[in-house]
Amino acid sequence: MADFPEGVAVVLGGSGGVGRAIVERLAHYGAHVALTYRANAAAAEAAAAEACAHGVQCSVHQLALGELGAVRALFDAVSGRHGRVHTVVHAAGSGIEQPFIGQIEPAQWREVIEADVNGVFDVVHGSLPLLRDGGGGSYVFLSSAGLARYPPGDILSVAPKAAVEALLRGLAREEGRHGIRANSVALGVIEAGMFPRLVEAGHLTPAWLEAARKNAALRRFGTAREVAEAVAFLASSRASYVTGQRLLLDGGYSI
Repeated sequence: MADFPEGVAVVLGGSGGVGRAIVERLAHYGAHVALTYRANAAAAEAAAAEACAHGVQCSVHQLALGELGAVRALFDAVSGRHGRVHTVVHAAGSGIEQPFIGQIEPAQWREVIEADVNGVFDVVHGSLPLLRDGGGGSYVFLSSAGLARYPPGDILSVAPKAAVEALLRGLAREEGRHGIRANSVALGVIEAGMFPRLVEAGHLTPAWLEAARKNAALRRFGTAREVAEAVAFLASSRASYVTGQRLLLDGGYSI
């Protein structure tokens, strides 16, 4: 049995460090891929070229999450070009710092919730009819290991993902009858994505990095490739009886 059926996997945020690795791994396992970017078109095109080298079809689409009309237009364009949408991977997120709860202004809180909770719901709203019409499919969203063991200063990441996790469990329960699965990969510290920017800006100090390594049972940070392998597995037919689950990819931080 092939890892993926005919059709396309949509990777939201496929131009980022982790998203790009996901795009490449999906293509490696034979999935055609449509990836989105918010502003960095060059990075998106490079990700698509890397995926196309595996002999699959690729397309690149600009998308600002939080705009329902744009999300609907995206899935119309993808299905019109590639046919069936069988996988939706959400690897996008707000660029946030590490404030403590008492330091967060209400406007900042609302901005993140709008983008990372309501924006995710828009993605589900725009894609669910396509997955149903295609005979089923898979959602895989990136989440946070902070839901299992909370790291101080991470509430702007953890709180929205708690809502998204609830949404995914609801999808798994309600849409399983249509052959639709929904899972997440909860990340610890990954040396990709926002990580280099947070280090460069000084939000993650050497002391913080050393403590984070010691808190991981494996005594190291994860890689984008490791995330991508987990996402590809959950999206594929190899995980055909897995739904409603959160895979902790945190090097043992949460145990």
